[in-house]
This record gives sequence, structure tokens and C-alpha cells, in this order.
Amino acid sequence: MPSVKVLLIDGYIDDPAALGVPPYISPMVRSVAGAAKDAGAEVEYVTIDNIRKGMGIPKAAVSVVLSGNTVPGRYLRSMPMSLNEISAILPKLSGWKLIGGSSASSDVAEAFDFSIGTDLAASLYDGLTGKEVNERARTLDEWNRWMLLGADIVKEHQDHPQPLIAEVETYRGCHRFMTGGCSYCIEPMKGRPLMRSPADILEEASRLRDLGVRNVRIGGQTCIISYGSEDFLGIPKPKPDIVNGLFKELHEMRFDVLHVDNANPSVISEHADESVSILRSLTKYCTSGNVLALGMESADPAVIGANNLNSSPEQVMDAVRMINRVGSERGANGMPKLLPGLNLISGLDGETPMTNDMNVRFLNELLSEGLMVRRINIRQVLPVRREFKTKVDHNKFKLYKRSIRENIDAPMLRKIVPTGTILKNAYLEIVDNGITFGRQIGTYPILIGIPYRTDVNRFCDIIVTDHGFRSITGIEYPFPVNKANMNAISSLPGIGKKRAAKIMLARPITSADCLRKAVGDDAVTERLTNMVSFE
Repeated sequence: MPSVKVLLIDGYIDDPAALGVPPYISPMVRSVAGAAKDAGAEVEYVTIDNIRKGMGIPKAAVSVVLSGNTVPGRYLRSMPMSLNEISAILPKLSGWKLIGGSSASSDVAEAFDFSIGTDLAASLYDGLTGKEVNERARTLDEWNRWMLLGADIVKEHQDHPQPLIAEVETYRGCHRFMTGGCSYCIEPMKGRPLMRSPADILEEASRLRDLGVRNVRIGGQTCIISYGSEDFLGIPKPKPDIVNGLFKELHEMRFDVLHVDNANPSVISEHADESVSILRSLTKYCTSGNVLALGMESADPAVIGANNLNSSPEQVMDAVRMINRVGSERGANGMPKLLPGLNLISGLDGETPMTNDMNVRFLNELLSEGLMVRRINIRQVLPVRREFKTKVDHNKFKLYKRSIRENIDAPMLRKIVPTGTILKNAYLEIVDNGITFGRQIGTYPILIGIPYRTDVNRFCDIIVTDHGFRSITGIEYPFPVNKANMNAISSLPGIGKKRAAKIMLARPITSADCLRKAVGDDAVTERLTNMVSFE
């Protein structure tokens, strides 16, 4: 008897617990593929970018769409499938139709046979095996089995093998589930943390590595420091032996990039010895540029109390200091080895006009103390768990956000990657208005703008020449002064069009003396000599 064919359309998801917009491939879409295969189906995996480029919609007995972003983001060369795109392809889908991801809660989802909010993989598996399609979460055995069975689809992704990055999950749920957790977060609603064993995580990572995946992020969890802990009252005490052992073995698989996801600052603060042991392992075994995103949300004690947030400002400050002490050394790829990130949310219960001032005051204290924070994520609360009474004034929110970008982010970025820093292995992705944009592969990479047109879809090293609020300007390193065009040469620091023309006429430039004669400025020449190649 021939197997049922399942068409799996990856419309990309972007959630706090799962990244899936290229260059990421989400664990959710891989688990859906695994569930279908476990049920005996044949899977055809297609990304929305394939469809955007004109690929036809294959016929299938079952058509599955996964899409949605619960955390609004700015994207470089792709983005999650829009509701208009879902509406446009819906008439072309054959068989019975399912949709999952946050798009399943939209109006357009009503036209599907099933819209799944809990676990698309589990619901699809039930339907394919003759059971009623209901909302349910996968079991631990299903989870581990499906991640292995669905791993093969990475080879069908347009970014495979590079710059694709796959997220590998460690556990679901929250250690604070008994108290309800943070008011805005759905993880505590999943109940007691369901943890995958190190052996299962390593087996999935090994399978991905065998399939050619070079980059992974160990993510999906509320707190990587708490992985393996079964303390569910109060602040969980970390298990360094478990976490350190996991990352040591992951390191031995020799991925190009090995990064992590979230951490709870109160855990780091209150269990300092255990946390420092884990932080040292993350610094030792992971790739430079790694970021621990800390769930601060607010520095206002009234907001913290009203929303049962997990950390006080003092605990967050402790955690930031500890991560800086352990991880601020610059690593092999030019970035600090391990830095904190911060999440701030507006619109939570209990906010007053003073809340934003408290947040800014906290960030200024970090800055004045010389601490580094890789990125500050500022967003408005989304009612994914419940409605919130606080109404955010859009104009004031924009001013508040811009103030942080100008006064905190900009000087912070200059400290993290000073002018002259060489960033290794940046992947160049698109050209827009004569500027080539790229970034290193990993968690929260800094956007790099090269002020001239150059070839994309390749890796190169970059030397930093200038800074924006959250992005940098850089040039290829070493800069090919004898091969570059006029626009590229004129973009060099201190050059401009007139000096670029002199350099072009003087080529080949074979030494610093040749460059000095063409430029006519010792200071500019000295700076450029460290940037250019005379080949």
C-alpha cells in the first residue's frame, strides 16, 4: 500500500522559544516532518522562499503550513509568511489542510481543516494514524523520535549547508510553573519542565552534524543554566555537572558555531558558584559571540510584583556583572566570548509614567560601570496568554525606544566592537542601494553594512570602521586595494573620491610607501596600512 504524501510548507516561525527565519531552521518544522514519517507518510518539504521564487505548489494528500512570529523582528533577506501569502496559496493546497504556529490563531486559519495552537507535530501524527485531531503536547519519547526522523529535511533548506543554523531544544515548561511564572509567558502553562536527556540532545546534534549542519543553537528553554535541575520551589539550583558535560560533548562534535539561548538572572545571582561554573563552560566550549538573553522585562518593583517577574534589578545587575567577568574576553571570531542580552517589555500590569525612567536609569548604571550587554530587546507585550490593562502610548514608546538606542546601544556597541576590530567569517547576504549587508552566523549577530557593492552568498572577514545604533560599518579584510573598484576604494576611511582616483592611477600599490604617495596623508596611510592587502 503506497504511503500518504504530506506537503510541509515552512513559512518560518519567530518565537521566543524557537527561531526559524533563515538562516535558522526551526525545531518545530523538523518535528512535524518527523511526526509525519513516524506515521508512515512521505514528506515533501518546501520553504516559502522556494514558493516566492516561483516554485509550484506540489500536490499531496495532506498539506501542512507552519508560520508566524510572536516576537516582531526586523529581517534581512527573508521573513515569515504573511497572512496575505497564506491566503494566496490556500486555494492551491490539496488534501486536508493543517496550519500551525502563531498564524493558526489568525482569521485566515479558519479556512483550514485544522488550526493547531498547541503542537502541530502531535496533532498531525494523530490524524495520520487514524486518531481524532485534537490539541495535545507530544510525549518525551515522541519528541526525541521525531527530532531524529525529521532531521533529514535540513538538506532541502536553501541555506544548507551554510549558513544554515539549527536550533536544538533541551526542555519545555518553566521551573516557576507552580507560581504561574511571568504573567505574559506561556511556558509556565505547559507545567512541570519536561527535559530531554543529554544523550537525546547529543544524538539529535550528532544526526544534524552528519547531515552537514555546521551551526547549532542549544535553545528553546527558559533558562539554560537551570537545565537538569528539578528544583520547582523557589529559585532552581543549577546542576553544573549535567550542563558542563553536555556542552563538552557538543564542543567535541566541532560545529562551526555553537551558541545558546535564554537564562534566568535570578538563578545566576542566587546560585553564584554553580552558575559561574556553567558560565565558564559556555565560554570554554561555545563559539565567541555567544549571548545569554536575560529575562529582565522591567526595573520597576511594582511591575515586577504585579506580573510575578522572575528577577529583581539587583539580581539582573549581579548576573550581568558575572557574565561580563567570565565571558567578556575577545574570542577567535573577534567578538567577546559570552555576553548578556536584556529583554524589556512595555505594557505590563502596574506600569506608571515612571517605569520607563527606572528602566533607563538601570541601563545607564550598566553603561557607567563599563559593563557590556550585547543586545537590548525592547517590545510591547503581546496578549498570547491574557489581555493586559495597561495601554502603551505609541509615540512615547517610540521616543523611549529611540532614547535607549541612541544613548545606551550606540556607546555599548562601540565598546563591544571598537573601530579596528576584525570580525571573522561574516556571511554576506544582500545588496541594497549599493550597500552590502551581512552578519556572522549565530545568536543575535551584529548587522554589518559594507559601503559598497561586493559579491554575496559568501563568507569573508570584516574590519570595523564605524558604528550605528545597533549595526556597524566595515570593509572586507584585508581590503584588496589593487582589485577593488572606484566606489569601494572611495569608501575607505579618510579617502573619498579624489584620493580614490589617485590610488586607482597609482596602482599597483605594492607597499605602504606607494600608498602614502598616492594618499598624501601620513595619518590616513597609517590607518589604511593595517586594513589593505598589497597583492
